[in-house]
Amino acid sequence: MSKGEQTRQRIIERAAPVFNTLGYSGTSLADLIRATGLEKGGIYNHFSSKEALSVAAFDYAVQQNAQKFAAALAGKQHAIERLLAIVNSFSQQADMPWLPGGCPIANTAIEADDTSPQLLSHAQVAMTGWHRLIGSIVKHGVLAGELRPEADPYMVATILISTLEGALMLSQLYSEQIYMQRVVEHLTSYIESLALPTT
Repeated sequence: MSKGEQTRQRIIERAAPVFNTLGYSGTSLADLIRATGLEKGGIYNHFSSKEALSVAAFDYAVQQNAQKFAAALAGKQHAIERLLAIVNSFSQQADMPWLPGGCPIANTAIEADDTSPQLLSHAQVAMTGWHRLIGSIVKHGVLAGELRPEADPYMVATILISTLEGALMLSQLYSEQIYMQRVVEHLTSYIESLALPTT
C-alpha cells in the first residue's frame, strides 16, 4: 500500500466513527479536520466531496460489522448455532459498540433518505447483505433437515434484524442493556423453536 493509500485509509478509519455518531448532516468539515488531523486540502486531496468520504467511511464500517459476524460464525456448522451466534454477536453492541454511535446501517438508513441518495443506496445494499446472510443460513438449515420445512428465510431474517435493531435503539436511548437482554432471550426461544424435532 502506497503512502497515499495509507493516508486515504487512515482518513476513512478516523472519519467513520464521526459520521456514525454525528450523522452525515451533523458532521462538519471542522469535525473531520479534528478527527483526521488533516486540513481541508489534505482531506479533499483524497476525496472529491464530503459525500464521497461519508460513503467510503460507511462501507468501511459495514466491513467491520461483516468481520464481526464472520468471526462469530467461525467453526459453527448447525443452523441453530449459526443463527444464535449472529444474535449474540450483534447484541454485544448494546454494551460494547463495534463503532461509536451504534449500528451504521440503521443510522445511515434513517438519515440518508433525506440527505444522500448515494448513502441510502449503500445502506440498502448492506442491509440486503445481512438479510441474505441470515436467509442463507435458514435455507441451508431446512435443506439439511436441521430446521422445520416451514421456516421461511425471508421471514426469519426480517424478524431477527428488525428486533435486534429495535432493541439496540432502545438500549441506546435509555442507556439500559435490559432491552437487548430481553430481546436476546426472546430470539433465542424463537430460533430454537425453528429446529426440526429429532425422532
